[in-house]
Amino acid sequence: MKTITTLASLFVALVAFSAHAEVKLEDNSKLLGKWQVTHEALALDREKKPLHVTWEFQKDGTLITTGEDARSGIGEMNIPIKYSVADGVIKKQISPGREKYEDCTVLEMSDKNMTMKCKFLYFFMTRM
Repeated sequence: MKTITTLASLFVALVAFSAHAEVKLEDNSKLLGKWQVTHEALALDREKKPLHVTWEFQKDGTLITTGEDARSGIGEMNIPIKYSVADGVIKKQISPGREKYEDCTVLEMSDKNMTMKCKFLYFFMTRM
């Protein structure tokens, strides 16, 4: 019985892993341009929080984040951060001016849509 339970657990883990296969990026060519970040979530199966943010991946390794912080009343902000593609993933600067980076894995990508997993959040995007 223990063997059957162990095998069943391994099978479920394998199926779950294959369902979230990664898209290995060779360079930034598939990312270039503007993406509307429509939602973010803590996990793929958790509630998606709507966002009104755009990310513009530029050829020179700059990611321009444009959004509005409704709570501060500042209005629209453009925040440039650095990014690169290495080892099949996006290495994205965590905050401007700091040389600390996080790895973001592209889980799904088409001409129009992309799902990305960063350290703590999943991002759901549509190409503009």
